Amino acid sequence: MASEPSTTDQLHKQTLFKSVVYRIPALLYERESKTLLAFAEQRKTPKDESTEKLVMRTGKIKEGFSEKTVEWSELREVENALIKGYRPMNPCPVYDKVNNTLFLFFICVEDGITESDQKENYDNRTRLCYITSEDLGETWSDVTDLTDKLSEIKKWSTFAVGPGHGIQTESGRLIIPVYAYTHCKPSSKPYALSLYSNDHGNNWKFGELFKTLSVECEMAELSKDHIYCNARNENGYRVEAVSDDNGDNFKIFQPGDKLVETASGCQGSVISFPAQPETANTESDPSQNQNKWLLFTHPTNLKKRVKLGVYLNKSPRDPKAWSEPWIINDGPSGYSDLAYIDDGWFACLFECGQQKIYEQIASVVFHYKNVQEGIEKMSTN
Repeated sequence: MASEPSTTDQLHKQTLFKSVVYRIPALLYERESKTLLAFAEQRKTPKDESTEKLVMRTGKIKEGFSEKTVEWSELREVENALIKGYRPMNPCPVYDKVNNTLFLFFICVEDGITESDQKENYDNRTRLCYITSEDLGETWSDVTDLTDKLSEIKKWSTFAVGPGHGIQTESGRLIIPVYAYTHCKPSSKPYALSLYSNDHGNNWKFGELFKTLSVECEMAELSKDHIYCNARNENGYRVEAVSDDNGDNFKIFQPGDKLVETASGCQGSVISFPAQPETANTESDPSQNQNKWLLFTHPTNLKKRVKLGVYLNKSPRDPKAWSEPWIINDGPSGYSDLAYIDDGWFACLFECGQQKIYEQIASVVFHYKNVQEGIEKMSTN
């Protein structure tokens, strides 16, 4: 087991996707093989409607004396993630540990049609798709199109999965985060919800729409049957919610004023992880569930997508318990996705650049001790 790093200066940023435009990172860690799977959209331009294909790289975790490093494979196209006449978008992977099967969910949007076109005309041209792999992305199944099997989709102006990762709960349920624009005149309104399977991906069902406006989202399991959701918003603060029935229905928290939203909003990532041993006295409320803590990444600036921050919450049902952010990328920073490795180690995949967020997608690996030190520095500044 690698020993813990002593300083936050050891962060090493690796560029994974660069040269043309890559956007919308998604990250998943498969524990048995110690493999990270990184996905993204390849585009002609930064515009959503220019997306051409989904691409991926796999990373093997290497143990060092005081750190973990990642050895990444060459980039390759996810060739089966497409439907003729449509562009694939929003990669959202989830891994079924029972059947050792990787699901890659994504949406397919009709060529030439924008999200705005669909919202303004109440005309859904988006399809819900997935492919599977039993060898961690070396080979893939043909596309499964769920669109016509789920009646709710007909009631929406448009929708999308994630982007980012899905989860498998203790009970074995697979959950994919979703947001949908409903037919609300004079304009379509977005609401987050879950898509889940209780039989390892044979059948899928939607949960209930959130009761408040919410867009791109990710979910994390707090304990058995208790699911946390963190969603994009446009009203200054993130939308936080919790489900006590394994992701069917969510109760919205009052904003804790800790997780600010950036201008018109930006996707963010959240994961749960085992509570870490600490020598110092904890400020956590003993009445809160202490089995799992939360980590969240998102740009920290109120006006523009810069300064990607890592936030920690040791009392996940308390939106006021979020820490100050530890900044892991100073410059332009966009969408991100987190993965918990093990032994207090994490990986983060994120959009970044010198001038624009879409110049590259990079990854970093860090330890909980890095998070502690980074937060402490922010608190004393």
